[in-house]
Amino acid sequence: MLSFDQVDVAIAGVQILRQISFSIEPAETVALIGRNGAGKTTTLKSVMGLTQVRGTIRFDGKDLTAVAPAKRPRLGIGYAPEDRRLFSAFSVEENILMPGQVAGYSDAQLQAGLDRAYDILPELKALARRPAGMVSGGQGKMVALGRALMIGSRLIMLDEPFQGLAPALASRYAEALRALRDRDREVTLIITESNPGLLRRFADRALVIERGEVREGELDAEKVDA
Repeated sequence: MLSFDQVDVAIAGVQILRQISFSIEPAETVALIGRNGAGKTTTLKSVMGLTQVRGTIRFDGKDLTAVAPAKRPRLGIGYAPEDRRLFSAFSVEENILMPGQVAGYSDAQLQAGLDRAYDILPELKALARRPAGMVSGGQGKMVALGRALMIGSRLIMLDEPFQGLAPALASRYAEALRALRDRDREVTLIITESNPGLLRRFADRALVIERGEVREGELDAEKVDA
């Protein structure tokens, strides 16, 4: 499904990823665990084409470095960044629909993606007409997940989805991820976290990133210090 082969990434002259190699199989849920600054976000951004990569990243056997960043979501890749990146003047529903519209989805495909998002996150339907700039931080995390669901038919990547969430919202977000896993069993999930314990109930395995290098890890490990 997704593989990194000897991938290096440097940003502003600073080496972030160092010859990382790993692979993720179809339908796996993988926790990418690491301290702040370890390279978790850079790893996800590299899949989306938002970094300069040396090495090879493959998705379904296709070399992603040969695919323009704007075309990568059309492969079925959904991405929810840590800072949500919502368009505050647009409604919640408009934010959810946007990646499908950019990808040139038909009306039927857009409706199917919207139905999927509302099925997994029914609370978003009640917020559909509200400007995204008027939702809470926790609700914004849900909107970002809904937007990733619009287009993430093969792979969904979630960057620090639990960060800053109150316990009740963190529990609700975890329920939504379990609902996604139960509903769409063929979708691959990558979730970054500093606390592997939050993901042990539904992640299949963990990868640990430290000093820009990746190794196999344990979901029952103690919290990684931020």
